[in-house]
Amino acid sequence: MTLPTGPSSVDAYARLLDKRIVLVTGKGGVGRTSITAALARVAADNGRRVLVTEIGEPGGDYSPLARLFGRDTLPAAPQQLEPGVSGSLLWSRVGHTRFLEKVLPVPALVKAGMRSKALGRLLDAAPSFHEMGVFYHLLTLLKQRRADGEYEHETVLLDMPATGHTLALTGLPAILLKILPTGPIADLLREGQAMLNNPATGAACVVTLPETLPVSECLELLDGLRATRMPVGMVLVNRVVNDPFTDEERAWLGPILASRPTIGAARFHSAAQTERSLERLRRHARVPVSTLPEFPFAGADLIRRLSAALTRAEAA
Repeated sequence: MTLPTGPSSVDAYARLLDKRIVLVTGKGGVGRTSITAALARVAADNGRRVLVTEIGEPGGDYSPLARLFGRDTLPAAPQQLEPGVSGSLLWSRVGHTRFLEKVLPVPALVKAGMRSKALGRLLDAAPSFHEMGVFYHLLTLLKQRRADGEYEHETVLLDMPATGHTLALTGLPAILLKILPTGPIADLLREGQAMLNNPATGAACVVTLPETLPVSECLELLDGLRATRMPVGMVLVNRVVNDPFTDEERAWLGPILASRPTIGAARFHSAAQTERSLERLRRHARVPVSTLPEFPFAGADLIRRLSAALTRAEAA
């Protein structure tokens, strides 16, 4: 099994799980959702009160993240999914409503406004309004406190839908603050920035695969996150297959496999591509790069295996 690629990677696991907000991001198909669920379980096992979230979409009736916790969809408001782990959707409309309730003193006016079809069309279509609603809903969840004054959710893990959505969310405060430098919107944006862009409280975990195109997109995403001042905790390379051959064995087998069609030859050659991809990431990522093995499991079994691998990495 391949575990973290160096001491800094091991430290990065502990630092990542200690954040208030972690954006789990990467291109589709890299296992981002499974990593989110596994990280949630590891953080909960370490005593953290964890909230897993994803951005809700109108008409959405199926959630791969929720399925990993035995549900079809995540609840609209935080509910316990398993010991130590709660789940909730992030809704732009909830964020819009809560923001209006904060700045307008008349609740009936807010309710009437949110029922307006014209206002609804504006909030759906206007640039950045959707992201602003999601941003504020996220902020309200991060700020929730218990009766004893402690945060209700010590760690919030957000399974981002795609790379573009991630950069739209992380770049939102700086863009809108140029347009609206003062007022209640500016205040909430700065409040969110203080948590999201602070390396002590916020981080992105970028998930990728040890292949040429996913690595290229990962490096582009890292540049985009830096441009939006989003701290990156680590790059996590998923589904890494161990190479069972020594250099001497490879040198001997290579010409033989090249001379005739052989079952398993593609897997043999892919190991070299994997190592080249990992080396490229280590050279250019400028953040800790860690790996997780490929498991022949799915669903709850996969999450158990990933959680165990992450736990061993954290303890290493």
